[in-house]
Amino acid sequence: MTTEPRHQFYETDDKVNLSVLLKGVNADDVKISFTNTSAKFEYGEYKLELSPLKAQINPEQSGYRVGKVKVEIWLAKRAQGRWGNLVSAGGDEPPMIPPSLSTPSDDPVPAHRKHKNWERAADDELGKEKEKSLADDPNAGGDAALNSFFQQIYAGADDNARRAMMKSFTESGGTALSTNWDEVGKGKVEVKPPTGQEARQFE
Repeated sequence: MTTEPRHQFYETDDKVNLSVLLKGVNADDVKISFTNTSAKFEYGEYKLELSPLKAQINPEQSGYRVGKVKVEIWLAKRAQGRWGNLVSAGGDEPPMIPPSLSTPSDDPVPAHRKHKNWERAADDELGKEKEKSLADDPNAGGDAALNSFFQQIYAGADDNARRAMMKSFTESGGTALSTNWDEVGKGKVEVKPPTGQEARQFE
């Protein structure tokens, strides 16, 4: 009997970042494969199959990395845009792409075949993102980049950190964001308006 593991995702216009939440995973026992329209994850009794995907991906540029508390999988989109969901609703087939952009076949591409290249691929991706990172330019990407940054923090946080983020952001009216539950859990988080401004209650 197989079990679907807990998972979550966030996306950019270029790729989907999927986190499979499993601790202590042995990288040698992980089986991940991609086709133009599907992604499949297997580890022991756990199995996650996404098919058909919301839109087509490039199997050769997709990959994964095994961490201590999760397995990170990235799906490279063939066409830029937001999916909203991982799979197509109602059995709709993913939109087709021009033949010139398609791969020779739709056979699964075993991820382990390219596993030794993932570290380099990840470094390349991080290098590209660094050019427009918030650390280098606070205005880089605007709200979309900031939201993406918060999504990454939330996706990699444990349950207490997520509770802290939600409580601090909500109670402070969006003026504070904390991942420290030991501190946030002690009481209500105060509104902390920017310097030179004051908080007002609206009736």
